[in-house]
Amino acid sequence: MKIGDLVRWCGKICVVTEVYESKIWRTDKMGKMVRWGEIEPEPFARILLGDELRGVPQVDLEVVSGCS
Repeated sequence: MKIGDLVRWCGKICVVTEVYESKIWRTDKMGKMVRWGEIEPEPFARILLGDELRGVPQVDLEVVSGCS
């Protein structure tokens, strides 16, 4: 995934503005007790959704059209 790619998130088309790594605690799989030291960062993308920027794990995004 690269800056400028068009991606689908929650049924909407968005533009990737930044790629980075961040930690995320998934309570459905890991429970409610957060222990940041037990997890590794994973790939994220900052996407432009209308006039809002939002950071989303890349596993939740589908590339629709990659930029060259």
